[in-house]
Order: sequence, then structure tokens, then C-alpha cells
Amino acid sequence: MDGDEQLLRGRVYGAEHDDPDPGPGPKPGRTYAELVGGPLDGLLLDIHGWRVEEVDDGVALITELGRWPGGRALYDPRPGEPRTSGPGVRCRFYYSGGTP
Repeated sequence: MDGDEQLLRGRVYGAEHDDPDPGPGPKPGRTYAELVGGPLDGLLLDIHGWRVEEVDDGVALITELGRWPGGRALYDPRPGEPRTSGPGVRCRFYYSGGTP
């Protein structure tokens, strides 16, 4: 794991830009998906309040990291992988590719 990867691990995607209290870690009482693989490996994605269908759809996240700076990293849940309910890390989204 290089220095950039260590900095990202355990941080919340987008928190630095949108959060009025930009602490690096997860907030109590919120629900997260862990991003696995790809340029955002180790980050948490806040999925608090998302419907099951929204989680099942996966995400395309803007990133400056990876093959296309300013492009999107695609992450999806694995069908049939167990999910927990309630706050904390509830599921994992796996890297499935990138797009400009």
C-alpha cells in the first residue's frame, strides 16, 4: 500500500468537499458502503437513507485518481453478498471499471 492509499483508507468519499464538519472518518449513526479495489479503494461511501434498489444499482463516482482524471470510477455490490442493517459499514461496493 503506497502513501496515497494509506491516506484514503477509512475516509468518507466526498466529505472533504461537501461536509461542513470535514472530519476524515465516518460519522456515528450513518450507514456506509466500503469501496473495494480501483482508485478509491478503502474509502467509505455514505449510503445513509438509500433504498435497497439504489444500493443494488451501484455508483459512478467522480475521481481525479485512476486512468481518466476527472472521470468516473464504477462500483457495484456483488449479488447475493450479505448486508447488515443499521449504522456502520453495511456492505461493500467492488470496482468494476472506469469511464472518462
